[in-house]
Amino acid sequence: MTDTFVSAELASQPATWRAAAALLPSFTDALPQPGERVAVVGCGTSWFIAMSYAVAREQAGLGVTDAFAGSEYPASREYDRVVTISRSGTTTEIVDLLQALPDQRTVLITAVPDSPAAAVADDVVALPFADERSVVQTRFATTALALLRASIGDDVDALAAQAEIALALPIDDLLDAEQVSFVGRGAAVGLTFEAALKTREAAQFWAESYPAMDYRHGPIAIAQPGRLVWSLGAAPDGLADEVAATGARFVAHDLDPIAGLVVVHRFAVALAEGRGLDPDNPRSLTRSVILT
Repeated sequence: MTDTFVSAELASQPATWRAAAALLPSFTDALPQPGERVAVVGCGTSWFIAMSYAVAREQAGLGVTDAFAGSEYPASREYDRVVTISRSGTTTEIVDLLQALPDQRTVLITAVPDSPAAAVADDVVALPFADERSVVQTRFATTALALLRASIGDDVDALAAQAEIALALPIDDLLDAEQVSFVGRGAAVGLTFEAALKTREAAQFWAESYPAMDYRHGPIAIAQPGRLVWSLGAAPDGLADEVAATGARFVAHDLDPIAGLVVVHRFAVALAEGRGLDPDNPRSLTRSVILT
């Protein structure tokens, strides 16, 4: 990798995950409590992180947890707590939502504690050490998820150790692919959406994402030699063989999906650099979407 902001930021993820987990006692009261009915809201990358956490929290038996894009929050629905995620704290949909929920307890997870969203949230979970100079999000998103996973009892130190492995895995043999479809199950589904977004953002590369079981229901029709089907987490029985029969390459690593996403980050940046693109500043994108 060349000397880009995003390369350094994605390499720092094991350290920022551990730092977030160490801060969990400071944020325990702000984060969802067992049994609460919770909504988790974000835009773009933050929405996909919300999706992953929502599934993980429900699977842990801690209560109903729904994830929404910022623009699609159901105003008529009530929750015990609404958790919003915004790296910059300036995203218009998130600021507007927080202002519109005066009767529900709201939480903002952000890298910028003095942001407009922080000014209107009831509780602020600040992770400034995970902020980024690159437009493309890597460590803030996964650090927020690491904190949330710590809050439901997951061993973040073990996840960080897997991320260190992810930073060293070879990827050069993947870079001649012409297309990739990411697949996953459960809490990994949101991360497959984020994986596809990263490759589209950073490298202007054709990437898709699907629940792994649903991949058989149509999307497998585009699998062919020269293309990848990349599983984050364990794949359904038989899927690898079905993909191999198409001539496409099935990619999987023995990693938790959050650590598997780190491999995708490296893949996306390497693709961008191979295409002569600036992965820190993708075309048509800004650090935050602020509507006027």
